[in-house]
Amino acid sequence: MLTPPPARTRADIAARLPDDHARAWLAGALADAARAAAAPGTRTAPEPAPPAWQLRFVTAGRHCGQDAADAVRTLLLTEARAGTETLSRLYREGSAAERRAVLLALPSLVDGPQAVPLVDDALRTHDTGLIAAAVGPYAASHLAPHAWRHAVLKCLFTGVPLSAVADLARRAAGDAELARMLTALAAERTAAGRDLPRDLRHALTLTGAPTEEP
Repeated sequence: MLTPPPARTRADIAARLPDDHARAWLAGALADAARAAAAPGTRTAPEPAPPAWQLRFVTAGRHCGQDAADAVRTLLLTEARAGTETLSRLYREGSAAERRAVLLALPSLVDGPQAVPLVDDALRTHDTGLIAAAVGPYAASHLAPHAWRHAVLKCLFTGVPLSAVADLARRAAGDAELARMLTALAAERTAAGRDLPRDLRHALTLTGAPTEEP
């Protein structure tokens, strides 16, 4: 099931933009995206130039500011109704910021596991922004148990707060294997005289495992 995008309207995003130029740019970009969504599959050239909204996607940070770029790019993807092939290409060819936006848009655009390779790729990086975006609602719905457990551990290793992990409580509940992995990590850190990762005990609690030891 597709998950609705975050409760940010166009007006909310426009209000975050630095000036009228940026707001006019956003309006034009959304119009380009809407046109693409209304006429999918009409381009027949063997190697067509990217549609206008995709060029806007790339330059969103320059025109709207880095603080609003994630929201702007995610809205553009949603308005254009980007399919998995387009999302995969934009992710593969994009900067870290562009990849993050693709990951954030997945829950509202992909109803199935076909975009899991993008999540897997993000989880192989050490970019905390990508990791946090990768463990959102799409991962909660589509990552297999083994991959999801390792995603939780990746957050602990890299310092990404477990509050970023969508549906953590539901998926962790009663997960004995996750509890075993967390306990082993805690024991390894304790034996080495190292601090436990932030949120580790919280995650153990969610599994239902005892937290007195370590």
